[in-house]
Parts: sequence; structure tokens; C-alpha cells
Amino acid sequence: MPGPLPLAVRHHLSALRMLLVFTAVTGVLYPLAVTGLAQAAFPGQANGSRIERHGRTVGSSLLGQTFDLPGKRPDPRWFQPRPSAGGYDPLASGASNLGPNNPDLVKAVERRRAAIAAFDGVAPEDVPPDALTASGSGLDPHISKAYAYQQAARVAKARGLRPAKVRKLVSDRVQGRVLGFLGEERVNVVELNAALSDHG
Repeated sequence: MPGPLPLAVRHHLSALRMLLVFTAVTGVLYPLAVTGLAQAAFPGQANGSRIERHGRTVGSSLLGQTFDLPGKRPDPRWFQPRPSAGGYDPLASGASNLGPNNPDLVKAVERRRAAIAAFDGVAPEDVPPDALTASGSGLDPHISKAYAYQQAARVAKARGLRPAKVRKLVSDRVQGRVLGFLGEERVNVVELNAALSDHG
């Protein structure tokens, strides 16, 4: 009859058993439980907060995107997002890291102010700040209520819609402050454009 295994071998076998148990628990059972709970309780968020139109995914309510013509010119038929340092590429998320006194940022803001004022047909001093500066992530899908309303007349004209109808689309999608007091009222431009696509 063979004798007991050496102590070192028994320790290694014990460690191997623990490795297999914890791999099963933390690598299989726990992820399956969390995924199942998320799918049952929060199916929309668990699947990427997708925005769908006519059975087709057109975006995510968590990620901004561009609405441009060929040549990267903004399309007047769509509400435009705020600038993005990474071009709304999730792999290039981040800010420009330029401070408020940086001459390159100051020039970029002035260029944007002139271009947006001409594009939307408003005075340069009326362009909202969020239309001129990128978010910290470069992926923010929200614009200010002021910037959304500013664009309404241009979008209505480009689509041949009544301005009041387009403004109503905006007002229906104004989101309040977080917890009632954090931040400002805002509009998710991706959701707004998805709704706009149903109106010509």
C-alpha cells in the first residue's frame, strides 16, 4: 500500500483544487449571475443603451456621434453635437488637454464661434459655450437646451418643416438636472436626431 503523498505535493494539489474552484466561481458563475441579473432588471442598459429606429440600431444614448456630409462638413438637416477632441471615436476618448489660456484653444474657439454662427444664422455672441468646447470624454451625446433650440430654425428650414414642430421635438426631449440640482438641463442629440428622422 502506497504511503501518503509528500507534504509539498499535497500543498500543490490543494492549491490546484482552490484554483479550479475560484476559477469556476469568479470566472464562470459570478459573471453569468451578474449578466443574468442585468438582462432581467436593466435590459436596455445591459445591451448598450441602443437607440433603434424601424428595427435598426442607429446609435447609443451614451455615445455621441457626428452628423456630417461627405468631407466632414456638418449636415444642416441634423442637430449637431458639441465638438469632440477625438472625433467621437470611442478608442480615442479624451480631451485635448489644452488650458483656457492656450492660444491654440482660443483660436479654435473663435473659429468655431464664427462657423457655428454662420451655419445657424445667429450672432456670434449668441452661440452657447457648449457649442464651442469639447467635453472631457469627447463622447458626450448631450448638448445644452440653448444650443438645441438655436439649431431648430436651421434644421426646420433644411427639412422643409414648421419651426414650431422642430422646437416641439426639442422640448419633448429636454432632460432635467441630475437628481434635480446637478448640472444643467440638456438634450441628447443622438436621441433627438433619431426622433427627427421620423419627420422627413
